[in-house]
Amino acid sequence: MGHGHDHKHGHRHHGGHSHGQGTPAHGPSPAREHRSDAPTHVSCFVLTCSDSRAHADDVSGRALREGLEAAGHTVVGQTVVRDEPEQIRAAVEQGLAGGARALLITGGTGITRRDQTVEAVRPLLEKEIPGFGELFRMLSFQEIGSAAWLSRTLAGTVRGALVFVLPGSPNAVRLALERLILPELGHAVRELSR
Repeated sequence: MGHGHDHKHGHRHHGGHSHGQGTPAHGPSPAREHRSDAPTHVSCFVLTCSDSRAHADDVSGRALREGLEAAGHTVVGQTVVRDEPEQIRAAVEQGLAGGARALLITGGTGITRRDQTVEAVRPLLEKEIPGFGELFRMLSFQEIGSAAWLSRTLAGTVRGALVFVLPGSPNAVRLALERLILPELGHAVRELSR
């Protein structure tokens, strides 16, 4: 009997606290309110890091561009560079200078000697967003199994922009874009502006 009372009391207290202390910005459904005034068009930059691909056969970069544009976002630039830290960092600067609020980088996230994208980008990040890589690997595990832990996918912020570092596989890029990036992109950019 006491357990039932405690449960009811806790529930009433939580409800009263939520409504009593709530403000319009933090009402009963803050997620919905945040999304309602989030930008629907985000300027994006697509960067492919590859020693073997050129722009013509950049399948993953093309998948990112097409997915972003289909969702109503603008791709302000797209380029392919070798998996060299200096070239990667220069391309990130190019994207930021071009006004991108989101940089989507594909390739170089594995564990081979030549996979250097994470090492090139991580020092630029002001804030890392670990949940992105964690969720990507969870979703990837559901599709490809244990090989998912070999991906060093990450995300973070740099100078008011979001940066996503994705694997080079077109399937991985589409998974990240459709399941994680597009549903929250406008909301996340709005949060960066606060």
